[in-house]
Amino acid sequence: MTRDRSSSDGSGGAVGPGASGGETGFDRGLAEDGTIAREGSLDRVQAAFRPLVDATRTRIAARFGPDRLHSAYLYGSIPRGTAAPGVSDLDLLLALHREPTGADRAYAEALGAGLDRDFPVVDGAGVLVFGADTLLSPLERYDLGFFLACLCTPLIGDDLAAQLPRYRPGPLLARETNGDLVLALPRWRERLAAGPAAEERRRLARGISRRLVRTGFTLVMPEWNGWTSDLDRSAEVFATRYPARADQMRLAAATARTPAADPAVLALLVADLAPWLADEYLAVHGPKAPRP
Repeated sequence: MTRDRSSSDGSGGAVGPGASGGETGFDRGLAEDGTIAREGSLDRVQAAFRPLVDATRTRIAARFGPDRLHSAYLYGSIPRGTAAPGVSDLDLLLALHREPTGADRAYAEALGAGLDRDFPVVDGAGVLVFGADTLLSPLERYDLGFFLACLCTPLIGDDLAAQLPRYRPGPLLARETNGDLVLALPRWRERLAAGPAAEERRRLARGISRRLVRTGFTLVMPEWNGWTSDLDRSAEVFATRYPARADQMRLAAATARTPAADPAVLALLVADLAPWLADEYLAVHGPKAPRP
């Protein structure tokens, strides 16, 4: 399919490749025109994960079928070619012809659980489900739309990215991707206060630390003028702008890669780094547009 994606930056600032630091646009995840390049490809999937990807395609088609499924996508380390067998998880996005029902979400949860159970090469599998109209909506243009167009790799069906713009690493993108961290803090505190068991703490550690690293990166993304999903690189890009918080962000990156159930680590991230980061984000970029 021919892609028709008009350039859209939504921000000021330097936009050309190699705008700062002596790096090229390619080094910063940019295409030749300075927009963010799509980061994954099925060609990058490592041999250890190919049977999993093949089974994923087959099971999605069997569970949903063409009347319900518009398209399906991989994202995360597997399509980037950086996954570690037995450590990395499988991340999927399903776009349905209509808005998902409770049954659709139950099917998606069962799909992820089955893949995780049957393929030890991954440690967990998560499946996001949205209606295609939501993914293409103006409200989601710089959040879910960006996510699909730049961070997701087509697996089944017509690629919705053909209907989305090209994106630049500017303040609008920063605000709409992670300008709602403050809303997550009460939920995190409540779940930790409930005294979760070790496995639940491990899942919390992975999710919370990933969110903090990505938010830290997008906080400085417009100034850095580029995109990366690599957790370690994200932490180092953040550290150049906020050296006083560098060690905490590096700890978050390490926890995201190999989550531990240490309550002290989670307490540090949620009680200290997270509220500071939420306040700083709002001060620099402002709040994300509210959702219904």
